[in-house]
Formats: sequence, C-alpha cells, structure tokens
Amino acid sequence: MVKPLFRILLPILLCFAALGCRVDMGGLFGSSDLDKRLKEKNNFTFLNTVGGTTVPLGDEYSFIVITDTHIEGGDAHGLENIKTVIEDNPQIRFAAFCGDITQTGAEQDINKFIDIARSLSIPVYPVIGNHDIYFGNWSVWKKLIGSTSYRVNGDSAALFILDSANGFLGKEQLDWLENELRSAPGKADGRVFVFSHHNLFAGSAVNIQQMADTKEIARIVSLVSRKRGIMFTGHSHERLVKETGGGLYINIEDYVSNKTYCLVTVKRTGVSYEFKKLF
Repeated sequence: MVKPLFRILLPILLCFAALGCRVDMGGLFGSSDLDKRLKEKNNFTFLNTVGGTTVPLGDEYSFIVITDTHIEGGDAHGLENIKTVIEDNPQIRFAAFCGDITQTGAEQDINKFIDIARSLSIPVYPVIGNHDIYFGNWSVWKKLIGSTSYRVNGDSAALFILDSANGFLGKEQLDWLENELRSAPGKADGRVFVFSHHNLFAGSAVNIQQMADTKEIARIVSLVSRKRGIMFTGHSHERLVKETGGGLYINIEDYVSNKTYCLVTVKRTGVSYEFKKLF
C-alpha cells in the first residue's frame, strides 16, 4: 500500500521537476545511460565539419554561451539571428550551447541546429542535455554529432565539454577531467572553461533543478578551483552567478523563453561577461 504521505508528495515533486526544464515525462523513460555515451569519445562527426577540437583564440577574444534552445518541430525560435551578432563582432571566436539544444532529441531538430551552426563563421561546441536524449534519441545525437564529453584546445585556453544529461557526471568522467586538467593552462598562462548542462547550484529553495550528488558537486568544484576556471551551465532556466573556491559558476537562463545569451570577453587583465538578448 502506498503511504498517504508519499501519495501527497509525489505530485508535488513532479510539479517541481516540471518547473525547470520543460519536462516531457514520457521521454524520461527513453533516455540512455552515461556509460554508453562516454564510450563514444573521439567520435567527432559534427565537429569535424566545423573546425574539430582546436580553436585559435589569441590573447584577447570573446565567445558566446547559449543554453536551452529547445528546438522543436524544426523551429529554432529565431536562433538563426545569432549569425548577425557573430558577424558584427570579429572578436567572437567560438560559441558553446549548454544542452537541451532540442526539445526531444528528434533528428530534424538536431539537423536544424547543425544547419545553423554550419552557417556561422566560428566553431560551435554542443553540450548534450537531458531533453536531447529523450525517447531513446541518444542514437540520433551519436549519429549526427558524436561525442558528448571532450576537450577543445586553444592557444591560450582549454575548453572542457561535459555530459551531465542524466543529472550526474560519474566517476569515470570526473577522473578523465582531473587527468586532463593536469595539462591545461593555469591562470598565469591561459584559461580553463568548462561547459555542462545541469547546474551545480540552485538560486532558490524551491528550485530543485540541479545536480543532486553533493559529493560529486564538491569534487568538480575542487577541480575547477585548482585552475581558477569558469564553468557554464543551464537546465534550471534561471540566471545565477556564484563564485566559490576560486572558481566562477555561471548558470544562464534559457534561450527559448528569454532569448538570452552570454557574451564572455577575455583580456590580459581578466575575464568579463554580460547577458544579452538576441532580440
């Protein structure tokens, strides 16, 4: 028999879960396992067409971070307009999309993203989100994009793309990150930027849209802090900036509802960022 308290709490928890990431509850049962996706390391189907895993940066440059575009039914919600932003600012060297690029992982929506990315004059680095693996559609990502966890090398920075689509990173991925960070530049000779979908921190007590494993959160904070890096996330559809342990954590609100993107500017004197509306 279901206990009365659980019967009351269950719908409340489901409502909380739906507040953040436009949940399609049926799709949750068709998602895939992290270990299966991590086996696809170095499978760069998409990246091989847009510059691979190296990016020229220089000492001073900018880049764009966008999250939760939720492309659906071939509708990218005006994302095509990002091309004008990039063309108007020659300092922008790359763009990162922090997950939930699509609403359900459908092939036409992944292809829509790829079409937009290929129209840009800069490399684009996709991050997988929980919506991108709904309804068993990890196979689509695997075919059209490939790896979900990888490193990008720049002449003055290292970028790390992490797979948190199932709400956690896992020991294998964190071990990989720790090993890779050993050869990444430090603050004196470059920068470290980390991109993932699930946010580490919540902006309010009622928002439960974040990674739940506190030990895992503590470990990644420790790793990012060693390089005084900056980590970008999304998922909760809210803006939150938090500095802890020497690292900076920037959670960007969703593009689909707010048309927001984050413009990051790197100079010899430091890193700055600003939130902008695409239109």
